Amino acid sequence: MIVGVIGGGQLARMMIPPAISLGIELRVLSETPGSAAIQATTMVGDYTDAETVLEFASGVDVVTFDHEHVPQDVLARLVASGVAVHPNPAALAVAQDKLLMRSKLAELGMPLPDWASVESSAELADFLADHGGVAVVKTPRGGYDGKGVRVVRAADEADDWFAAGGPLLVEELVEFRRELAQLVARRPSGEVTVWPVAESVQRDGVCVEVVAPAPNSTGAIADVAADIAMTVAERLNVTGVLAVELFETSDQRILINELAMRPHNTGHWTIDGSRTSQFEQHLRAVLDLPLGATGTHRDWSVMVNVLGTPLVGRYPIAMTDQPTVKFHDYGKSARPGRKVGHVTAIGDQLDEVVYQARAAAEFFGA
Repeated sequence: MIVGVIGGGQLARMMIPPAISLGIELRVLSETPGSAAIQATTMVGDYTDAETVLEFASGVDVVTFDHEHVPQDVLARLVASGVAVHPNPAALAVAQDKLLMRSKLAELGMPLPDWASVESSAELADFLADHGGVAVVKTPRGGYDGKGVRVVRAADEADDWFAAGGPLLVEELVEFRRELAQLVARRPSGEVTVWPVAESVQRDGVCVEVVAPAPNSTGAIADVAADIAMTVAERLNVTGVLAVELFETSDQRILINELAMRPHNTGHWTIDGSRTSQFEQHLRAVLDLPLGATGTHRDWSVMVNVLGTPLVGRYPIAMTDQPTVKFHDYGKSARPGRKVGHVTAIGDQLDEVVYQARAAAEFFGA
């Protein structure tokens, strides 16, 4: 079994250990020679160039992705050449364009913030007037980790984005109690599994901490989150891992914020906390193998991201102080705000697990 991964980031890197365990040959198309997934990189090239991608895909059983940025025309060439692509281009298109995402989810009757497509400051002004004078504006493509997202209170605050051309997505500013993330995996034959819904903590638009399962989520909240994710996966024909980022409002409504059709930062806790990690499950799913159990090893898992500071040089003191914590380095050069690794603690007492994970991360400036 040979899986080709387009993109050489940390998600591809974290697919390497389960691939080895399952006897899968992993081949990675990396953007640069020194990518995070260097151990499995078999080709370096431009993922937007169809000929490069076709050359990379020759000889693999299935192509999957470290990110969602491969152009649709390149994906179409892959499919036309007979390459199995999971998730498929139609599903990926929904993750690539936030306006298409909102439109498709609305068609499915999924719970969403109030939203609109706006092409001018006048249209944005109308939306602001109808929503208390404040809204969230997003660029339809390319935004992540807080990029391409603005809270605006005046229509001219998005003029530079309008000048770049094309419509923008505007949404109501949701008064949410907390953010949740529901991961689901689906394989082509239709089998679906979900992990416990997790709570994510954001700072400046970047995820800094994840607790799984989300505290006080048993019952209706967990059921609704799982039902939303499974419905989206099935109705959009998603294969592989799908992450559905959610808002829980003060009146306990659950609204969809974003989708990611790949393993996701909010699922990194599964490496150490779940019987089947999101990375192993993704490989199983895209190869249409039976999916693994998603129960947890212990009652709680807490993952804390390390931003901007290399892990390796500070391991001895951190490992000595927190010997039960698991450390994950992404092999990436450090710069302010960049995710360079994460730590995970698991256990049966939430306060203790939170303390262990945060204490370990503090050695790296997190």
